[in-house]
Amino acid sequence: MKKITLLVILQLGCLGMHVRAQTATDSVKAVIHQLFTAMIQADEKALLDCFSDSAILQTITKAADGSFTTQNESVAEFAAFIAKESKGNADERIQFETLKIDGPLAIAWMPYQFYYKGVFSHCGVNSFQCLRTNKGWKIIYLVDTRRRNGCK
Repeated sequence: MKKITLLVILQLGCLGMHVRAQTATDSVKAVIHQLFTAMIQADEKALLDCFSDSAILQTITKAADGSFTTQNESVAEFAAFIAKESKGNADERIQFETLKIDGPLAIAWMPYQFYYKGVFSHCGVNSFQCLRTNKGWKIIYLVDTRRRNGCK
């Protein structure tokens, strides 16, 4: 009986070593990584799964007079554009710089470099706001900057 009990304890202990709880930080990073994986894979469904139903996408643009404005795009338009691309065309390489979480709200700030069809296109910063839902973390707001100069 003692041998069986010891065997069960050892097996459970080994099983526990393979199970790692995912932290909130890991979960937020996972949904953001899913977005960029969906982009490079041209996977419309996986991309749409990253966003809440009411998500907002914006890009900060610079006008000819030097002023800045925002340009809005719907998640559906963005996903449809990505779906038309060949795999590997839309390659956005990110670096997590700041990630903050307070209960159901997370923000992430990350510099990026974007390559289109293997050629450097532009760089900038993404600013995400994410919401913890019953289905996991979802992106509710994404705004980015884009430039060709001053990139690393």
